[in-house]
Amino acid sequence: MTDSTYSQWHAPVASSALQATVALPGSKSLTNRELVLAAIAEEPTQFAGALVSRDSSLMLAALQTLGSEVVGGGTTSPKVSPATLTASSTIDCGLAGTVMRFVPPLSTLNRGRITFDGDAGARKRPMDTTITSLRALGVEVSAESLSLPFKVLGTGEVEGGELTIDASSSSQFVSGLLLVAPRFKNGLTLRHVGDHLPSLPHIEMTLECLRERGVSVSNPEPSVWRVEPGPVAGGFKQIEPDLSNAGPFLAAAMVAGGSVTIPDWPTNTTQVGSDFDGILQQMGASIVRDERGLTITGSGSIKGIDIDLSRGGELAQVVAALAVLAESPSRITGIAHIRGHETDRLAAMATEINRIGGNATETEDGWEIVPTNTMHGGLWKTYDDHRMATAGAIIGLRVPGILVENIETTSKTMPNFPAMWQQLLGEKS
Repeated sequence: MTDSTYSQWHAPVASSALQATVALPGSKSLTNRELVLAAIAEEPTQFAGALVSRDSSLMLAALQTLGSEVVGGGTTSPKVSPATLTASSTIDCGLAGTVMRFVPPLSTLNRGRITFDGDAGARKRPMDTTITSLRALGVEVSAESLSLPFKVLGTGEVEGGELTIDASSSSQFVSGLLLVAPRFKNGLTLRHVGDHLPSLPHIEMTLECLRERGVSVSNPEPSVWRVEPGPVAGGFKQIEPDLSNAGPFLAAAMVAGGSVTIPDWPTNTTQVGSDFDGILQQMGASIVRDERGLTITGSGSIKGIDIDLSRGGELAQVVAALAVLAESPSRITGIAHIRGHETDRLAAMATEINRIGGNATETEDGWEIVPTNTMHGGLWKTYDDHRMATAGAIIGLRVPGILVENIETTSKTMPNFPAMWQQLLGEKS
């Protein structure tokens, strides 16, 4: 597809300090984890506050392919029955990492052959650990390469036991296996070996989701997790707001000045987006939590930052966008793994910052960003990556003339982002 084929969204410039409340959609990470657990539960699961987006729709479609009945699909309150797991069909992963890494382990419990494929960009994403781990569990996987597309022939049961993997490129490889491990005959003791393990909070989230459904889990030593075999409870699940998606709106208060409130910000959570409360304070924001939720206040003045974001690579592009507009240099490290996300995010972000007159240097595991006075309008490419799109919107609050290519890619996690952004600025959609 050529550049001219994509739509171009004129990122609005902030004309005054903000005073806004932004209600966020449900967490993508929690929604898709809980949907997988609903498929192996003992009884139906009724959701409230679930995300409605392309990623969640792909997950629901995958579960329906595997035999789950979904009532109220396309709403925030779907009811999902356990899957019959007797299908032979194809599952479209789109560009959703949670679908391509969580559903193949689930399909090992299926009696039939499931073909997995996705968008062109998905075929470039790392899938080697999923494929090799399923084979190590005794499951037949047919693949011409260690990526999409591939086929899983399930027999309806998996022995489980002990498994060692290298999840250095994505914690989703760990979560995908742990989520279905209660249905393995012997449960699963999973050990990670490798130089590092990115996004550890997402594994903690997976473990907590399992605990809340009555599954016995433990973390007996670093990088080792144990899931005991046993039933998975259904029932009612309230999904928290997506705190990672709060990032652009919180950043807007720092760029434009003024205050933004995110209601229903959880007091305790496993979402890595909660780290914005701390990171953004280092960059000059004031943050208050009270009965309204979380309120951030900014002055328009932004401090540079030197930070290791290995805990939360999904926060990196918001931090980088702020660093471009900061008053001092920034160094962001620990995020080599985001090269394997929707796009090579390290290369993409550096390229786009420099395209509009910024100064970003791509390093082995992050960026060095030096503020400049040469920023100008122009095309901001998104590479089919929703977080690239929102980063362009943040920078466009201060730099006139930013044209964000394919803003529609934000539908992956926030289908109404353009309207939400205009409302944030007090504009009519």
